Amino acid sequence: MLDRLEFNDQLTDPTNRAWVVWDDSMPVAMTLVATDVKRTRWLSEQYFKRNFPEKFKSGLVHYVVWAVVDPSYVVRGASIFMARQAMAVEAREGALLVFDMPEDNQPHAAGGAAELMRRMARMVGEAHLLPLTVQRYYALDFQSAHSPEISGLDDHEEIQAMAVQQKR
Repeated sequence: MLDRLEFNDQLTDPTNRAWVVWDDSMPVAMTLVATDVKRTRWLSEQYFKRNFPEKFKSGLVHYVVWAVVDPSYVVRGASIFMARQAMAVEAREGALLVFDMPEDNQPHAAGGAAELMRRMARMVGEAHLLPLTVQRYYALDFQSAHSPEISGLDDHEEIQAMAVQQKR
């Protein structure tokens, strides 16, 4: 999620590419592709330097920062139209186009939205879908300061108590 300043920064960054699908004067879909992973906070520069050295060195590791479509325009082909336009440029350049997908859209390793991306990419050129990594999200659920569950132990004591429990 981006705040207003981050959104504006992404749109004005000259290394990013934006595509907007319009219905008359109303935007109905938009995608933004970062063409310099060194300028993003979402990707590990070291990972791509190590795993895709030639693409990285050539500046061809690009990242789909976002792709959004008004739900009422999905069935009208806005996402396909937008993908064709954006992916044609990426295919022409020979880019490694990196994207991430929430579990709601990609519940399993195969199929899902990643397969849809591969199919859309194949409309403009030869493309192989490369699974990179899995990212897991966790939460720290802080108890209220007034909650009776607070142990009263300091961090060091708490860690020692956990270590003793794990040895059992």
